[in-house]
Amino acid sequence: MPELPEVEVVRQGLDRGITGRLISAVEVLHPRSVRRHVAGAEDFAIRLAGGTVTAVSRRGKYLWMVLADRDEALLAHLGMSGQLLVVPAGKPDEVHLRARFRFADRGRELRFVDQRTFGGLQLAPMSPDGTGGRLPAPVAHIARDPMDPAFDDDAFAAALRRRHTGVKRALLDQGLVSGIGNIYADEALWRVGLHYARPTETLTRPQVARLLAAVRAVLTEALAAGGTSFDALYVSTDGVSGLFDRELAVYGRLDEPCVVCGTRIRRDAFMNRSSYLCPRCQPRPRRARW
Repeated sequence: MPELPEVEVVRQGLDRGITGRLISAVEVLHPRSVRRHVAGAEDFAIRLAGGTVTAVSRRGKYLWMVLADRDEALLAHLGMSGQLLVVPAGKPDEVHLRARFRFADRGRELRFVDQRTFGGLQLAPMSPDGTGGRLPAPVAHIARDPMDPAFDDDAFAAALRRRHTGVKRALLDQGLVSGIGNIYADEALWRVGLHYARPTETLTRPQVARLLAAVRAVLTEALAAGGTSFDALYVSTDGVSGLFDRELAVYGRLDEPCVVCGTRIRRDAFMNRSSYLCPRCQPRPRRARW
């Protein structure tokens, strides 16, 4: 599933491609793509027509398009295979095209393509975010991400130490910190030499600060590389794959040598997925938490 860098790459592409444009028509080609819009596909299309996109925002892995003079926004989640593409209007339809947005200027159109249909679109009411801003109500429970200027490092450190769980499980908890998925959690933990099962209550504040710095560094580097693409399902709005997979130190590198110590990278089962680590650089804690 796309993580923060991949979703931010898409957000930036949408901001360049559709901000300031008037939606003239919406075509829903698969009802599952708007299943979270309880009023149905026809209502979804009618209510969006005539709306002007004024900004594209993100919270964690969710994107939303702010509409002028509306108390609701177009909320999107890419799921496992969703793509938001800004393409020429005459381009042939993609095989898994689920929704099409045309604009009054008759320029490039926005397409939602989703092979597995785990992603989705909906019109969602806006609500206060507690800092004077607004965000869609369905994402109000999601914590800020470490790249957010309003992210509170001290509050995060205190909350992390209260969790009494493994540090990686905490990093994947979207109610604590958003946007960090399996790939970037593994990479950040390797950079600071922490095992994924290290109990959060044993972390010192300096250790949490180093962990946050590593998370931010990994996310920043991945964003600069366009994100991580292991297959053709994640692409930017221009259809371009990310290149950060070439820079990964541990994730997906089973049995390859650690670039620091040469020990073979190990893969452990973790929360119905995998954790990659260097057994020497990231020693297992005496009292592990999962």
